[in-house]
Amino acid sequence: MQERIREDSTGAILFDSAVLPQVDNDWFVPEAWRERGALRQQAGGRGGIAIIDTPVGECVLRHYRRGGLVATWMGDRYLWTGADRTRSFSEFRLLGVIASLGLPGPQAVACRYQRSGLFYTADLITRRIAPSQTLAECLAAGLLDSEMAELVGALVARFHRAGIWHADLNAHNVLVTSDELYLIDFDRGRQRQPAEAWQQANLQRLRRSLVKLGAAAQDQTGFEEQLWKPLVYRYERTLRA
Repeated sequence: MQERIREDSTGAILFDSAVLPQVDNDWFVPEAWRERGALRQQAGGRGGIAIIDTPVGECVLRHYRRGGLVATWMGDRYLWTGADRTRSFSEFRLLGVIASLGLPGPQAVACRYQRSGLFYTADLITRRIAPSQTLAECLAAGLLDSEMAELVGALVARFHRAGIWHADLNAHNVLVTSDELYLIDFDRGRQRQPAEAWQQANLQRLRRSLVKLGAAAQDQTGFEEQLWKPLVYRYERTLRA
């Protein structure tokens, strides 16, 4: 990745100049893409996700928004503590580390922050991974079996072995394609010293997500034997490989 920063009076854009020679603020405005006929899809929810057709291919534009109770009064605003600590710059650079390690994550294209007094807002653009389904969608469609569970375990272990901590490891943030599995949405993630405590806590977060989505609703024993044990088995083997 070849980082380049473009600053103006309202904030800054960080982008990979190996992918793009220049990026302006319109790249982060869904309506600007709509006017060009290049807005493929826009979804609501906390992230404010848009699928856009760009000169470098189909990309995902995400506007950072808070979750939980704090969202009711902070919305999409974050406290300014410096450019390098913004959510967008941090995730962009972590994705660069992930790519350098050869791990399957989104490719960062560009990001920005915009300041207003003590606060800032932020956006991130990554290449779209398509065609794909989330692990949650696979579960709902009855496609999550022992084999896929093992692949998920191996995926998580590869990231953990490299010290990559995912702040929100859940079934919505695992993408399944015909030939690869990916982890996405590394907001608040970071690289840290590998340690069993945080690795197991991360894994249990994924388990809670699967249970919440109904993986064990009909048959708790079946979930343990057919999904969770294969996942953990492959996780441990890969982690120690």
